[in-house]
Amino acid sequence: MHIAYLGLGSNIGDRELQLEQAIKSLNEVEGINVTKRSPIYETKPVGYTDQPDFLNMCIEISTKLESLELLNACMMVERELHRVRETRWGPRTIDIDILLYDQSVIQSPDLEIPHPRMTERAFVMIPLNDIASSVIEPITKKYIWELMPNDKQVVKHKRERG
Repeated sequence: MHIAYLGLGSNIGDRELQLEQAIKSLNEVEGINVTKRSPIYETKPVGYTDQPDFLNMCIEISTKLESLELLNACMMVERELHRVRETRWGPRTIDIDILLYDQSVIQSPDLEIPHPRMTERAFVMIPLNDIASSVIEPITKKYIWELMPNDKQVVKHKRERG
């Protein structure tokens, strides 16, 4: 079994429902079991800023899937939830990024693990720290809590659905 951490984000439609549906769909993929989930955070968009705010969270999964199979499963769930890729960093119903996969470092045209910009993004690191603070990032060899960004004001905690 492999342990992976995924970042989820949504800023179109019922954002909370999109996140919940993505988790449900991932859990239904054979070989994937969602084992932890962070609180949900509301965040300002990064890159292309003329769009609605995002809801972001992270999940931990255990999986029998190899990294590229996991990427394909994530992309399948994005398609199921009507993800359209028109504008880089643009609006989306759902975005699912593989942040960490065991202690693997993968550099391929299709997949980079650890996610190349994760440590620069409070909207990734804050929810990741909620569920994986003692996990070691394999390139820097630092704990997730040590890699937390200084600019934590960009993220506002959102109450979980109850």
